[in-house]
Amino acid sequence: MTDRTTLLQEVGQALRDNGLTAAITALVGGGIALLASATRKAFTNDAMLARLDRELIAERNRVDRQRAEDRKGDADRLERIETDIRAMRDLMLIAFQRGRTD
Repeated sequence: MTDRTTLLQEVGQALRDNGLTAAITALVGGGIALLASATRKAFTNDAMLARLDRELIAERNRVDRQRAEDRKGDADRLERIETDIRAMRDLMLIAFQRGRTD
C-alpha cells in the first residue's frame, strides 16, 4: 500500500522543514509589499490632489466668468431702467409744462 499524504499534510511538512526561511521570506516580502502599497497610495493621493486643484481652479474661473456676465447683465438692465425713468420724467415735465387742455 502506498503512503498518500494530503495537501494540508504536505504544507505542514514544508513549513516544518523550511519554517525559519519561510518566516523571514514572508517578513521581507510583507515589508516590501507594505512599502509599495504606501508609496503607491502616496503617489495616488498626490495625483488626486493635483487633479482636484486643477478642477477647483477651473470651477473658480467658470464662476468668475459667470459673475462677470451677471454683473454686465445687471449693469445693462440698470442702464435701461434709468433711461426709462429719465424718459418718463421728461414726458411728465413736458406734460406739466403744457398744462391741462381739457
